[in-house]
Order: sequence, then C-alpha cells, then structure tokens
Amino acid sequence: MTRITLREGDITDEEVDAIVNAANSALVLGSGVAGAIDRKGGPTVGEACAAHGPIEVGAAAITTAGDLSARFVIHAAGMPPGGQVTEDALRRTLHASLALAEDNDCRTVAFPAIGAGVGGLSLQTCAEISLAEVRRYVEDRGDACTLEEIRFVLFGEPAYRLFEMVNDAAKVEAQMRRLQNR
Repeated sequence: MTRITLREGDITDEEVDAIVNAANSALVLGSGVAGAIDRKGGPTVGEACAAHGPIEVGAAAITTAGDLSARFVIHAAGMPPGGQVTEDALRRTLHASLALAEDNDCRTVAFPAIGAGVGGLSLQTCAEISLAEVRRYVEDRGDACTLEEIRFVLFGEPAYRLFEMVNDAAKVEAQMRRLQNR
C-alpha cells in the first residue's frame, strides 16, 4: 500500500529513489527547486536536461541525480519558459511523473509544491490539486502501484502547514463518506 507523506525541508536532501523538479518545458534549470538541484546536483544534471529537452508542458523526463542522494531527478514540466503553470498542466505533469517513477522501478519519490512560486499558482490550489491527483493515481493503479511512498517535501513551515491542512481536510471528508455509507 502506498503511503502519502508530508515533510518540511529541502527536497535536495531527501534520500529517495527520485526527487521531482518543478521544471519548465525547455528543461533549463533556473531558480527555486531547479536552481537548488543545479547547485547541489552538479553539472551532470543540467547536461542530462540539455540532452533530454525540450519536452511538452504536462510531460516529465527523468535524468541522473548527479551528486544528490536520490538516484534520479524527474523533471515535471508544468510550464513553458517564462510562463505560468495551469491547473491542467499540473495534473498532467503529476501523473506523468508518477508513471515515470514506476517505469524506472522507483519505490520512493519526493515532490515539491509544483506550480507554486514562480509557476504562479496559489499554494492552496497547488496543495489541493497535488494531493488529490496523487491519491487518484494511487487509487486508479490499485494493487498494481509499485510506489511505496509518495512524499511532499515543502520548503518552510507555512507551506508544510497548508499542505497538512488540505491533507487533513481530505482525510476527514473520506471518513465522513465512509460513515454515511454504513
């Protein structure tokens, strides 16, 4: 059974099979999560991005993680360079990232708040869509899902608390539905 967990911290420090980069479709490592990956992962990550890119908005690509603790970086292209992340693009890139993780035998994957910040989505919208899409993916895959843990690593306590609030609200709603169906 897949666990969905939340953690406050720096995603580049996570010891997981894959970390997800909030990328642009050109796969050019810029600021935010991508900049941190570029700095800590070393030049091999950027070189691998250059060899892979560009990709479509809503798609994902996988590369080496360079000097990071993770085995891979999955680059989730939520927006074009200089553009904004749409709700639809976020949904598609989350799904593409999870499928790519499974296709590469990952058991653990860590996501940032894709689309918040430079991407232009509110953190609330990002949390609602991200948590709902991840749950939907796991439910749709059922027992065939090979991911053991999908982790959201949020930078700063405010982001963590907002994701926690959205996650708790979804759990309460699910419990209420179960009680009504008795």
